[in-house]
Amino acid sequence: MVEAALEEFIARGFAATRLDDIARRAGVAKGTIYLHFKDKESMFEELVRTVIVPLVSRLDPLPSPGVSVRDMIEAFARTFVREVVNTRRADLVRLILAEGPRFPAIADFYYREVVSRALTRMRALIELGIARGEIREKDLARFPQIMVAPALMAVIWQSLFARHAPLDANEMLRVHLNLIFGERRTA
Repeated sequence: MVEAALEEFIARGFAATRLDDIARRAGVAKGTIYLHFKDKESMFEELVRTVIVPLVSRLDPLPSPGVSVRDMIEAFARTFVREVVNTRRADLVRLILAEGPRFPAIADFYYREVVSRALTRMRALIELGIARGEIREKDLARFPQIMVAPALMAVIWQSLFARHAPLDANEMLRVHLNLIFGERRTA
């Protein structure tokens, strides 16, 4: 049912999606949906928990010994590009961006489940990077949004402008991290 919900929400948007359409796509009776979800909003919330929240969990603020903060952020950035930017997950992120202002409850839910968790973890990594001397700009910890901004830009760019000017999201993120950490020294 979650996959059917993802397809319907992406195809129609939150406002126009009906539980009848999700049930039809999933090949179940509408009543089956009500056995698991009280309404469209709760189904959407489960979709976010299933499709997006597990990615945030990969942003571990406690690196293994010998692993730099930059290495951890780079690994997460590569995962984000691979598993979000050019996938159906990106469509879900764009749906939140587009319809969140009209449906504050889904925006609030997304903030609680995804954004606040990601920013908390990113802030912890930035603070660790500052403490280790990997990051010189101490104010970055006040604005972890700066660290994740290119990832969101990649999602938006790919949906709107990729056919005109393809974006190498991995390369853009590498340049962004060079601005924050300095260029990597090659051995």
